[in-house]
Amino acid sequence: MTTEPSLCELAPGVHAWVQPDGTWWINNAGAVHAGGDVVLVDTCATRRRTRLFLDAVRDATDCAPIRSAVNTHLHGDHVYGNALLPDSTAIVAHELTRQGILADFLLADTPPLWSPTPDWGVDAVRPPTVTFRDELTLHAGDKPVIVRHPGHPAHTAGDAVAWLPQDRVLFAGDLVFNRVTPLIVMGSAEGALRSLDWLRAFRPEHVVPGHGPLVTGAEFDAVLDTHARYYRFVLATAEAGMERGLTPLQAAREADLGEFADLPDAERLVLNLHRAYADAAGRELDVVAAFGDAVAYHGGPLACAV
Repeated sequence: MTTEPSLCELAPGVHAWVQPDGTWWINNAGAVHAGGDVVLVDTCATRRRTRLFLDAVRDATDCAPIRSAVNTHLHGDHVYGNALLPDSTAIVAHELTRQGILADFLLADTPPLWSPTPDWGVDAVRPPTVTFRDELTLHAGDKPVIVRHPGHPAHTAGDAVAWLPQDRVLFAGDLVFNRVTPLIVMGSAEGALRSLDWLRAFRPEHVVPGHGPLVTGAEFDAVLDTHARYYRFVLATAEAGMERGLTPLQAAREADLGEFADLPDAERLVLNLHRAYADAAGRELDVVAAFGDAVAYHGGPLACAV
């Protein structure tokens, strides 16, 4: 895989912005162009990366106006670049994603969890201006873009996918991590597992994961099966750890990662276990403790190449 981001046309007017290698803060995004209009799917973490994305979209669409932009969830790698969009662009997200973006604290006061600390180049978050609860349809010219929530927490509480039924392209957001360790610290391990059958039912020909290489329809079932095994591994590790009185960090250190050992960002196991422990106990997640343990597991600040 190239180490440089690239804009790939998956179907006429349907573009995926792929940023290798998909690790911390390095996401994928997309653009749908038809009838002289553009609908974006997500932005990027930093001014530099978002500017590269928007310049590539401008060149591919002959400077067509960006009428609307979808945020698939609240995390900054998918939304901080909202600040660079034209003032006239309507930003669309699930209602819980808007709430989460408005409550964001990482941009203004980034803790020393990553090395190097990301250079955001953005002064303030720009929240969505249009929200939905279950489903909403946007249009780029005559192309419908169906934005849909799975109905429960998974990667986050407000996840959304963008589905193009005419072209059978699915922008999956962070419900899909391809060849990168999944993250559900702000969602639900059980919910993420449930979301896989929901995703499978789209039967797409092309899938743009939130992180990692593009997925063809022929590969999609296998990718989802890998996710299922990982989520079950998290749940089983959490159950065994709680039975033995281990902390999430202790359980992670004793766990055999097996087939997932070579995936980048392995420390996300600790974060995911914190979520599973919290859900099992019916308590709120301690985000500070979870990330502190992830840094301890990693042996220092988490790797970041943004």
